[in-house]
Amino acid sequence: MSSARGLRRHLQRTVALLAALCAASVLLSAYYLCAGRRRDSGLAGGAAHGACGDPQLPSRAPRAAGSRRPPRASGAAPTVLLFVESQYSALGQDIAALLEASGFQYRTELAPGKGDLPALTEKARGKYSLIIYENILKYLRLDSWNRGLLDKYCAEYRVGVIGFHRAGDRGAPGAGLPWAARGNLAVTGGCVNPESPLLRVTRSARLQTGAPPGADWTVFQVNRSAHQPVVFASVQAREGRSPPPPAGALHATVIHDLGLRDGVQRVLFGSGLDFWLHKLIFLDAVSFLSGDRLALSLDRYVLVDIDDIFVGKEGTRMNAQDVKARGIPTDLGYAVAPHHSGVYPVHGQLYEAWKKVWGIRVTSTEEYPHLKPARRRRGFIHRNIMVLPRQTCGLFTHTIFHKEYPGGPKELDKSIQGGELFFTVVLNPISIFMTHLSNYGNDRLGSYTFVNLANFVQSWTHLKLQTLPPAQLAHKYFELFPEQRDPLWQNPCDDKRHRDIWSKEKTCERLPKFLVIGPQKTGTTALYLFLVMHPSILSNTPSPKTLEEVQFFNRNNYHRGIDWYMDFFPVPSNVTTDFLFEKSATYFHSEEAPRRAASLLPKAKIITILIDPSDRAYSWYQHQRSHEDPVALKFSFYQVISAGPQAPAELRALQRRCLVPGWYASHIERWLLYFPPFQLLIIDGQQLRTDPATVMDEVQKFLGVSRHYNYSEALTFDSHKGFWCQLLEEGKTKCLGKSKGRKYPPMGPDSRAFLSTYYREHNAELSQLLHRLGQPLPAWLRQELQKAR
Repeated sequence: MSSARGLRRHLQRTVALLAALCAASVLLSAYYLCAGRRRDSGLAGGAAHGACGDPQLPSRAPRAAGSRRPPRASGAAPTVLLFVESQYSALGQDIAALLEASGFQYRTELAPGKGDLPALTEKARGKYSLIIYENILKYLRLDSWNRGLLDKYCAEYRVGVIGFHRAGDRGAPGAGLPWAARGNLAVTGGCVNPESPLLRVTRSARLQTGAPPGADWTVFQVNRSAHQPVVFASVQAREGRSPPPPAGALHATVIHDLGLRDGVQRVLFGSGLDFWLHKLIFLDAVSFLSGDRLALSLDRYVLVDIDDIFVGKEGTRMNAQDVKARGIPTDLGYAVAPHHSGVYPVHGQLYEAWKKVWGIRVTSTEEYPHLKPARRRRGFIHRNIMVLPRQTCGLFTHTIFHKEYPGGPKELDKSIQGGELFFTVVLNPISIFMTHLSNYGNDRLGSYTFVNLANFVQSWTHLKLQTLPPAQLAHKYFELFPEQRDPLWQNPCDDKRHRDIWSKEKTCERLPKFLVIGPQKTGTTALYLFLVMHPSILSNTPSPKTLEEVQFFNRNNYHRGIDWYMDFFPVPSNVTTDFLFEKSATYFHSEEAPRRAASLLPKAKIITILIDPSDRAYSWYQHQRSHEDPVALKFSFYQVISAGPQAPAELRALQRRCLVPGWYASHIERWLLYFPPFQLLIIDGQQLRTDPATVMDEVQKFLGVSRHYNYSEALTFDSHKGFWCQLLEEGKTKCLGKSKGRKYPPMGPDSRAFLSTYYREHNAELSQLLHRLGQPLPAWLRQELQKAR
């Protein structure tokens, strides 16, 4: 028994000793953690969470983040109407850039001093869910008629107004609003009213040090029953000012008109967006006044890459044993390329090697579509590898010491405290930053940067900082931005950085200078033959699947990349005088082809041919019959074009192929969204058939071909074929293939009448479009318009 009691006492002493050691270990770890955090956190965070309410109202506890109640969402489209002073005004550009970086749709208009407002509704629906005025006085001084229309629209559709008060303008004479303004002031400090219902991203806090930029601030004096201050600051005393502002008094630099007077809520700023806190409040104002339809998520994912771990001086770089000892994972399926080489502009061999050798599924780059502006960086998926946009943090291989940061330590702190680095996290749901192993030695600049950034974000926002492994992060990114899955290829030669990254063995000289876009069955193959007769005009080599048509911009071939596309074209012997072109007649009515073509070939000329859409539809039907399409063989032409919504799917598919390409105006308008009118040539297909030499003279003039080719001497009419052919030596001819000029029965009168009615509105729209473009009406269109009268 005594030995058992002794053993028990020994165990108790051992447990007590272990407990004491554990407690000491926890205390010691906490000490070093705090000391290390203080050492990494050289910044105070720039915020204090003291009282910052309206000084004339009793103080209360700060509003909980989830307790805000924005107005009921507007029934209008989720688009912002932005009124600017001019297209070059700095504040207007700042507002537009912030809206774009947030992913919000907007339309810019010059603020009318006099005259009518732009249309605010379309088909009984509001076009805008928020109105922003760069200069609020342009809104307040609208004439009574337009002001009444705008306020009525805002009240009816629950649309708010954001405005900025320009320095130097005093009050708003005649506006009838219960607030006054005092401008051209310098302010200091700043704090956010915790009672403001606007706060969503912004956390209520007080600036500890520093003065907001500029001496052209406006502060507001308001009726506090109808308005609520949002941001306060102290006015600095300045010589020559009378009376001097009360020492330490807080003045409102942002106010919220609660809409009690007329049902229209407004947020007014007493300065532009140079002050970072106003930027945050602006984002919250956009969110609140749009009923959270235009709002940023509060989730933020951050991934910090550490590059160059295996390079550097001996003793500072890692080796395989270090990686194993520290348990650094090497199977995350994530890699980046040195200097972005091969990621974008893409190099197919790199993607294939990544997948085959390392099983890479994710990479990142700063270069897509361009390095600057950073707000336009996007992601894409190529060959099943997800490419994420990477952001810039200013920590390069040589950025080792705090005092040697580019621009000095103040520049880094400025970027962290409400500057570029801070807003990179605020405006991007997912941020990937590249750092280097050298940034974490010496002054531990990498740790300093991101610890302080996290502190500042948490002090001033309600954002939830978190991270995910690369593969999960990539899936999250494309869940948020599914529209970015498909890449949009750019011309590498239009960006110097991309030319430097691109292989020196590649050249943009193999890209076409013009496109023949169709539509099908209008004479595009004849035009192709005439074009390649010209000694300075070169086409692509035939595609094994689609003959002379590559069909790159509207098919899955687009995802093969521009290297695949350029392989179809020869290297021109003379870049200046030789003209490469591609003819793909399915581009005309494609939804994606205009945007894709304009991205890669923004200066390309576009040629289209139009014939009577009724004849085009019938020709396509007969084309399908000749190729033994079972649907075309089973159903008559009239049955195809008149099929109703309950018809079999295969019948409706053939109907669309017959009818939809004939919506000429709609398709041309889509191309004109991306190409200016002077880059578009519309050919009368009937004239091409009867007088090709005259048409080809017009084409040569349009293209700017320096060497004129005489088609009158090079073409001859083949009466047996029924169309023009190339005249060769010794009187021989080269004509289109046997499938061209095929004879078939004339269209029935019932089908002709049906199509004449079907295309009546489309033809009227085409007539209006051609008038607008200054183009003559083809004979067939004049005839159809006369029938409609």
